[in-house]
Amino acid sequence: MEVKKTSQRDFTYFQDLSREYQTWYTEALAIVRQLMPDRLDEFEELYMKKSRVKELNLLSYTISDFLMGFSLERAGEPLKTGETVLGKLNQQLQILRAAHSRVDSILSDITGILRAELFDSEIEKSRELLKANYLRAAGTIASVVLESHLSEICRNHGITFTKKILHISDYNDALKNKVYDTPTWRLIQRYNDIRILCCHAKQREPTPDEVRELVDGVEKAIKTIF
Repeated sequence: MEVKKTSQRDFTYFQDLSREYQTWYTEALAIVRQLMPDRLDEFEELYMKKSRVKELNLLSYTISDFLMGFSLERAGEPLKTGETVLGKLNQQLQILRAAHSRVDSILSDITGILRAELFDSEIEKSRELLKANYLRAAGTIASVVLESHLSEICRNHGITFTKKILHISDYNDALKNKVYDTPTWRLIQRYNDIRILCCHAKQREPTPDEVRELVDGVEKAIKTIF
């Protein structure tokens, strides 16, 4: 197999093509390195072999070889190096698309972690208020955490509402038999009843046991209901 260098006539074409590709490759490489390190070596090898190649053929031919203007001939007939390069470039694009699809998953994980930390912090505040006998405040904070969690579950399951102002009971009714069973629905309703005692001054005062039940129940719900 014979390797030929591009003619001077085509030098400017390959130079411009190389400049455009190198700009794209540098940016794409950084994305793959951050989001898909397990595919990094494959991505780089499609551009240029890391180890020395004994013979340049269609299997070892890379995008770098094409951009440098090398072509392959067998018995004086040119081989389809262009198709080979397009195939390798398509592989790089597929890896980059896979990396892009991972962004949503990573952001979702980060959001979930931050939300869990926030909820844990709010539950801790509820417990401190409960210990200090600020029952209404403790119950109100816990119920806000529960409402936020149920709202997120509805979004994750594609459940939409026509009402603009929603409460725990609205989310609970929507999730019944779609995400959890009737006993869980009744339990959430019980927490909502305690919430009403805490949030509405005209109701009777909640008892410490009721608020403790609410706080404990919300802490368990945010860790077990998804």
